Amino acid sequence: MPPRRRPQFTQESIDQQLQQIHLLDQASSSENLEQLGPIIKQIHANRQQEVYLRTLQGLIESKDAEIESICGDNYQEFISSVSTLFSIKSYTTNLREKITTLDSSVSQVGKSLVEKKKALLQTKKTAANLDEAIDGLQACLRVLDVVNRVGEMVKEGKYWSALRSLEDIESMPPTSLSTTPLFQHLLSSLPSLRGQIKDAVTASMKQWLLDIRNVSAQIGQLALEAMDLRTRRWRSRRDKDPMLKSSRVGSAVEAITYEKTEYNVLDNDQLKVDFKPLYECIHIYTALDSLDEIRRSYQADRKAQSDLIIPEPLLLPSLSSITQEIVGYFIIETHVLNTTGSFRSEREVEDLWDALISRLSKAVEDALRNEKDPDTYLKVKEALLGSVMTLESYSYSTGSIHSLILRLFEKYVSILESKFGKRFESIVVQDDFQPMYVEKAAEKDDVLDTVWLTREQREQLVQSLAPLNLPWSQGFYLSCQDIRSFVQNFYQFIEGVSQHHRNIDDLLSRSLDIILKTYINESIAKRVQSTTNLSQLSQIITNLEHFEIACSELERSLTNIRSSQRGGTIRVMSAASFAATRNKALARVTEAMSSKLDDFFGLSEYDWTPKTREDAPSMYLYELVNWLTTVVDSLALKDAYKEEAYRGAVGYIASCFMASIHILWRDFLTGRDYPMMNENAIANLLLDVDFLDEELRRSGHSHSAAFTELRSTASVVMSDAVNAYLVASIRQTSYAAVKPKRLQALLEKLARYGQECRDPPSRERGERRRKEAEAVGRLFPGESR
Repeated sequence: MPPRRRPQFTQESIDQQLQQIHLLDQASSSENLEQLGPIIKQIHANRQQEVYLRTLQGLIESKDAEIESICGDNYQEFISSVSTLFSIKSYTTNLREKITTLDSSVSQVGKSLVEKKKALLQTKKTAANLDEAIDGLQACLRVLDVVNRVGEMVKEGKYWSALRSLEDIESMPPTSLSTTPLFQHLLSSLPSLRGQIKDAVTASMKQWLLDIRNVSAQIGQLALEAMDLRTRRWRSRRDKDPMLKSSRVGSAVEAITYEKTEYNVLDNDQLKVDFKPLYECIHIYTALDSLDEIRRSYQADRKAQSDLIIPEPLLLPSLSSITQEIVGYFIIETHVLNTTGSFRSEREVEDLWDALISRLSKAVEDALRNEKDPDTYLKVKEALLGSVMTLESYSYSTGSIHSLILRLFEKYVSILESKFGKRFESIVVQDDFQPMYVEKAAEKDDVLDTVWLTREQREQLVQSLAPLNLPWSQGFYLSCQDIRSFVQNFYQFIEGVSQHHRNIDDLLSRSLDIILKTYINESIAKRVQSTTNLSQLSQIITNLEHFEIACSELERSLTNIRSSQRGGTIRVMSAASFAATRNKALARVTEAMSSKLDDFFGLSEYDWTPKTREDAPSMYLYELVNWLTTVVDSLALKDAYKEEAYRGAVGYIASCFMASIHILWRDFLTGRDYPMMNENAIANLLLDVDFLDEELRRSGHSHSAAFTELRSTASVVMSDAVNAYLVASIRQTSYAAVKPKRLQALLEKLARYGQECRDPPSRERGERRRKEAEAVGRLFPGESR
């Protein structure tokens, strides 16, 4: 590689370079020596110092020659200029000396200023350090003040502010304080401070729960009073409007028409319940992410409080205050449920409700287990019903309490049945069974408003003027009065109860039947069996007839009442029992008359083997007929019942006559069997029968059918028609009323008489009667009629 040629510096190039750095630039007023650096560097790099210096020296000499040339041309001017320059130099020297002196003086002053400046800077640095320290201390004081105020806020109950203060400390922006041990210690103590806030707010809520328990009874009392006022208003309105009869308080109709007043049982002139402690506690626990913990604690505390509401054993006088506390308890629960969001669930409240109502039901039933006073049951029902109606307005399910009330109602009805049953028995026992006498029209109206009658009977009695004897006895009136009282007591219990109408109707029907059948009808039946007085028996029959009417009228009136209340049909099935007892009473009349008839038959002194036939009936029959017609016609009975009495008496007379001709029947006179009889006795007996039949027919009470068997049996014998009787076709058409055994007995008596006679015709006739008796006996072997 050929050696690198070094650049050659000419005068023109050096001049050009000097021009570039303004050394020779006449237009430039300042020297620019900095640009010499690159040129000198380049010279040294090329190692041409000597060459450059020679070239530069040549340039200088050239310039000096040029200057001399110029000066030679302008010498005088130059001299003048030099002289001027020397003067300037002198002045410049003096000025330099002054400047030097001044500089020395300024240096002395500046040194002092520098020292003062250094002192000032040091002071400022110290002050800055002090400011920083003060700021740090003030920050610490602020933090400590916040921590201190947290404790004070907790004491003052400002739990949320205290918790926010702790959050402010924790969320402070990073500063120099953040790295200090003090701040780190404060941060580590924040969980403890939160725990203190949590404990304090929990204690506040516990105290609130205690206070709430103490005022629960008052809350319930105010709620029950408000519901009672609402009930009375609705009852007044319902009484004015028949269309509202079937609607109760709380029904859809009542709820729509209810003029609701702004009355808050939790905030009124008498009581103000502050829920702030609970809300604060929920808020704090929510912020601490511990809501489940306080929810469980609250549920346990309220469960414990509910367990303390009902004492064991339950004292019935305290039931009213207990129901007030229960109502207040669940009103508070409803308010908490509606105002705390997700803090409470309906299921938790329902669990408390179900458990408490279950204990209440058991306690009430245990307390009433041996109770026999119906008024006590009414008081219990009123206490329970008030709470039911109140809590229903707060949407609680009260079906279990309604079930309890219905169970108590069944016991209540059973006690009422027993209580009224004794009264009915006493009424029947003490009844004199004489027509009830009323002296004044007011008394008559009062009685007619009490008893149940048909419309025709009522209208007839309304038109009758007082004083008068009513068709029934005092016992019937008192029984109707007590039945009305029983029904009133019955409905008094279910007043306001949301019941199943059909169940209530069935229970009322059963209860009325028990009272009417067991206590009234059976008691009357006992009096019937122990009574022989015909007037009393007739009054009993009349009473029983009115009881039959009362059953149907009572059923109709109660059904009308229940229909207006959307109830069912009430069935009273006791009329048949009264009818059966009435038939027994009629039979008892016949028995009593039969007893008296026996006395008449005791006077008859019949001769069953007379020598001749009588032309006139027996004398005792005149007295018998006179007594029979007088007594029966005087009975306070309907004509149909009188005819029944006549029929029974005539039937008994006929049976007594038949007894005389039947060897197996006991005689109506002495109780001994007559061994024999002749045709004359039969003729005399038929004469008496005809007389009785005629006398009764003349008085309008003919009952000839009662003597049909007697006459038919006698006609077979008296007309010697035994052989015809043995013919089945004739027997069925002409002698259907004749009973073979009685005919056989009569023939045997006649045969026995003939056998006792000494004359041949009589003995022959007796033998014939014996054969006829045997023929009848063979025709019907084993016949027991």
